Amino acid sequence: MEGPAAPKNPEKRRDSFYIIKNKDIFGSQMEDGKGVQYLYQSDERLVNSAHITGGITDEAELGLLRTVEGFKKLVHSIGVSVETGNPLDNVEFIFQMYGKNDIYGGGTNLKIHVNGDGAEKRIYLSDARWTDDDFIPGQIKVIMEEAGKTAKLNVRFYLNDGFTAPEVNEEDGINFNSEDYKNIIKNSLVSKGDLRKLKNAIDKAKSGEDVTLAYIGGSITQGAGAIPLNTECYAYKSYRLFQERFGKDNNVHLIKAGIGGTPSELGMIRFERDVLRDYTVEPDIIVIEFAVNDEGDETKGDCYESLVRKALKLPYKPAIILLFSVFADDWNLQERMIPIGYNYKLPMISIKNAVTPQFYKKYGEGKVLTKNQFFYDIYHPSNAGHTIMSDCIIYLMEQAANTDNASINTDSADMPVPVAGSTFENVKLLDKKDTYSNAEIIPGGFTDTDTVLQCVEMDGSLNQVPQFPYNWHYNGKEKDKPYFEMKIQCKALVLIFKDSGETDAAKADIYVDGKFVKTADPYINGWLHCNPVIIINESSSSTHLVHIEISKTDQDKKFTILGFGYVH
Repeated sequence: MEGPAAPKNPEKRRDSFYIIKNKDIFGSQMEDGKGVQYLYQSDERLVNSAHITGGITDEAELGLLRTVEGFKKLVHSIGVSVETGNPLDNVEFIFQMYGKNDIYGGGTNLKIHVNGDGAEKRIYLSDARWTDDDFIPGQIKVIMEEAGKTAKLNVRFYLNDGFTAPEVNEEDGINFNSEDYKNIIKNSLVSKGDLRKLKNAIDKAKSGEDVTLAYIGGSITQGAGAIPLNTECYAYKSYRLFQERFGKDNNVHLIKAGIGGTPSELGMIRFERDVLRDYTVEPDIIVIEFAVNDEGDETKGDCYESLVRKALKLPYKPAIILLFSVFADDWNLQERMIPIGYNYKLPMISIKNAVTPQFYKKYGEGKVLTKNQFFYDIYHPSNAGHTIMSDCIIYLMEQAANTDNASINTDSADMPVPVAGSTFENVKLLDKKDTYSNAEIIPGGFTDTDTVLQCVEMDGSLNQVPQFPYNWHYNGKEKDKPYFEMKIQCKALVLIFKDSGETDAAKADIYVDGKFVKTADPYINGWLHCNPVIIINESSSSTHLVHIEISKTDQDKKFTILGFGYVH
């Protein structure tokens, strides 16, 4: 009987840094029953992870992570470990490079299978078969044999000779009961505003009446970064805490309506559908979160204020809370939005004000957590970050519950003059389901319905809900009719079209009354989501002819009009 083979000599020690460290992941269900977690690395995410999690400050090294060629120059191998609670679990790890011409299909996939025991295995870049289309580091996929499982993921880069990485100290745990933590929460309160409506909702819950909390926003409101997304997100956590503090017999209900990558320009259009559920629900409290989504808002605040006014004008007078999230580079748009909140005497919460100052403190001087602990990636909070957001909301609720002298809140009868604008406060959705009597549609070649849509988890569920399913789709086959026309009476019109990173997506040219307005390009953002663009914005209503035509070089490709937002 032969003994074991002699072990190999230990590998040369290489400097390394983590891009993902002890990160909670969750296997969302795939069609084959397996679970998958996506971790996007494009759009500066990888660079920021190297800086925040890995401690890399050398700009030259960080710059190499922006391209596949640079990545190959810097990284020798990738260390991967996954801990699932069952050491026999088989987990597939894929680091996908995006292609220059074929984003999702043209790049190299670096793959390895690891067990769920937390032991690290290495992917050696020298073993990969690189493609000619490799462009940028794209995304990580972690595939588990069974959906619904949670795990801890670690990913680190071992560096080629000539590159160095600093030693990173282990982080202390977060003391959520400390005085320093309580000060963070207190610092989130920009303004109490007029608390009467919020106190009324709390008193209603205490009396045993049904109360509904609604949240509308982008991916943070959807729950991105929370593991699992449905129960660890700030919306769900604050709703449950509200029930525990103020409710009786499960009389508090949740509406969560966040869509990743979308601004208030889209939120104002889908407000009736997603928050009011086509007027079947009357929320008592509405939290609006778009402070990190509205950079692309063409109106620079008009759309956001229009959404706020739309909510304020509801006849049953819900309480409105403005919530300002923050990115890992300390950026948000709260300076644009705070004057709007003051104009309507609304309570305002800033996560930026809460966490950003203490990121730069030292332990023993008020520091509670690191930036790496708060953020899941450069855009989204971790579970701890979502907990902090929830605690900030509940702190405001407690201020309202304990107030005895709240002033009378402004109502729709004496609405203040807008700060940024109110052009779209009466905007409505138009699609195949929600029609408009003053719109005559000639679909041309847009006769299909697209089913490959951005999907999101609503409320407390993990079920994926397709967005804008009642759409007009050009499938690339009706080349004799590569257009869509609509005669509509309105003073403002927003086109919502599908963004895509697929190679068969077409561009479309938009004309209003015979004049070219703009080209709708699904590749500008490069991933599957809903893109609103304003194509009419006038001071008075009149009849217009809208003509959308597939660009001549793309008439064998596909384009989807998800819907329109119109102001009569």
